[in-house]
Amino acid sequence: MKGFEYRHVVTIEDTDLLGNVNYVNYISWQGRARELCLREYTPDVVAGFGDGVRLLTVSCQCEYLRELTIFDEVAVRMTPGEVGQTQMTMRFEYWRQRPDGEELVATGEQRVACVRPGPGGDMVPARLPESMRRLVDAVTAGRR
Repeated sequence: MKGFEYRHVVTIEDTDLLGNVNYVNYISWQGRARELCLREYTPDVVAGFGDGVRLLTVSCQCEYLRELTIFDEVAVRMTPGEVGQTQMTMRFEYWRQRPDGEELVATGEQRVACVRPGPGGDMVPARLPESMRRLVDAVTAGRR
């Protein structure tokens, strides 16, 4: 699977009282993969955050297939989905790393919108920057 990959080692901080990874961490890892991908491929978008351009998470979801526990190593792989004028979708797969291969443990998706402050201070839709459109091509080509 081509796309952006974020690797994470599960620590005690990630687990609940039963020793399993708490469900909210999967969503957190989605955000981390997204932001690190933006940092690598679209530094101008990240710099633009100072000018008022923002990415607003419209929706996110995760389907849990297997449990992760302490010291599991997981590769979170992000690929682009639909790209519109002001919004884009990203898909996520979570793969447990094992000596004998990988095991899919969860899947997810996020939809983000590009916004900026309007005249009254409220957020209004903004076109996705061209560099984010190029990001889709770069990530799909598997540059990383």
